[in-house]
Amino acid sequence: MSFWKTITRKEDPRVYENKDGHLVRSLKVRDFLALGVGTIVSASIFTLPGEVAAMHTGPAVAISFVVAAIVAGLVAFAYAEMAAAMPFAGSAYSWINVVFGEFFGWIAGWALLAEYFIALAFVGAGLSANLRALLAPAGIKLPAALSNAFGTEGGVVDIISVVVIAIVAILIANGASKAARVENLLVVLKVFAILLFVVVGLTAIKSSNYVPFIPKYHETANGAFGGWQGIYAGVSMIFLSYIGFDSIAANSAEAINPQKTMPRGILGSLLVAVVLFVSVAMVLMGVLPYTKYANSAEPVGLALRAAGHGGVAVVVQSIAVVGMFTALIGMSLAGSRLIYSFGRDGMLPKWLGKVDKDGRPNRALWTLTIVAIVIAAFFPFAFLSQLVSAGTLIAFMFVSLGIYALRKREGKDIADPSFKMPFYPVMPALAFLASLLVFMGLDYQAKLYAGIWFVLGLVIYFAYGIRHSFLAKKKDK
Repeated sequence: MSFWKTITRKEDPRVYENKDGHLVRSLKVRDFLALGVGTIVSASIFTLPGEVAAMHTGPAVAISFVVAAIVAGLVAFAYAEMAAAMPFAGSAYSWINVVFGEFFGWIAGWALLAEYFIALAFVGAGLSANLRALLAPAGIKLPAALSNAFGTEGGVVDIISVVVIAIVAILIANGASKAARVENLLVVLKVFAILLFVVVGLTAIKSSNYVPFIPKYHETANGAFGGWQGIYAGVSMIFLSYIGFDSIAANSAEAINPQKTMPRGILGSLLVAVVLFVSVAMVLMGVLPYTKYANSAEPVGLALRAAGHGGVAVVVQSIAVVGMFTALIGMSLAGSRLIYSFGRDGMLPKWLGKVDKDGRPNRALWTLTIVAIVIAAFFPFAFLSQLVSAGTLIAFMFVSLGIYALRKREGKDIADPSFKMPFYPVMPALAFLASLLVFMGLDYQAKLYAGIWFVLGLVIYFAYGIRHSFLAKKKDK
């Protein structure tokens, strides 16, 4: 077999249907809405708007959120059709394996794996930082050795991040449906906190803080500020906020009636998230001049205290900390299903693709958890945060183009889904180009680290995956 034929060998979708049949279908639309909103509306809604406004956009940060949402929305339509047609664990990895072939599926899946490893660690450490900030006024303070990652500010291990990531894993290990019930409750609490901030913040808005809404463009040490150049730079930073809908798709093999459940969960959660992000951004910009948010990790609390609502600030921040569990649950569910998919196909050791007697891929879950704990607890990882966006955008480009290959096979060897991406063949091309534009807007370091990650992925694929995949073994027979 030629090299090209080897790397483009495609998996039969019926194989995935049979393999994923061991997973328990227990998740409904409300569960996926909670997973999506919980993952998308994570720590970023309480931190990013102020930071992006101070660095790039000024009061126009809401425009960056809307533009980023449009890009994510275009891709979400592609995700919805893919998930409805192929409700397999592993989302983009499995889909691209079917429509483009093994090698391209590996690249898309490897890109997403970076997202889950780093994002899970990032949110765990973010929760730790916010919780410690809340406890400090009460005189409760951990020693530096247990507060920070190894080698940063006298840290040895971030013990809180270790504990919270482990707790989430234990919760999920007892069943996706049980985790979903906790997720549903916490999402309601988090949305309440956001709405509370919006309502209270509206009473303290000063219209002068919005003027000029789009500051004049100029270059700063952080890059472009003001004008459409600044808004574009803001989009690249903000896009991280919208990647959570992949966590829904990754669990599609556990969906009840995925033909309806998946499109509603993916598109519905994104819509809710956009409304919340824009609302928070607009209120923040109205309460204080955007310059006040520079170097602030908690702009929501800062705005509330400045407006004389210190008590409300404590309530909102406390719920926000609890609400970060929702992002951890969504990421852990999705990441573990992706690793399970790699093991299922022999691309990584096959024991990762095994499920327990209750149909739960807990070996993959604990592998993800251990790696995330190591990253969150022992390594300074902030410089890798943009790798989350870089990896996800690459997967988004594959899925957008994959619609063209999918359409040719729908109703043949792939189920003809009840939901289809509108305005075909134009919209898939727009989704691809929009994702590419956002990717190009990422800073040099993000692209560099993404390149290093992909080199590592290629080494693993050609050293292990290409020879051990179940597709390779089938072709050898």
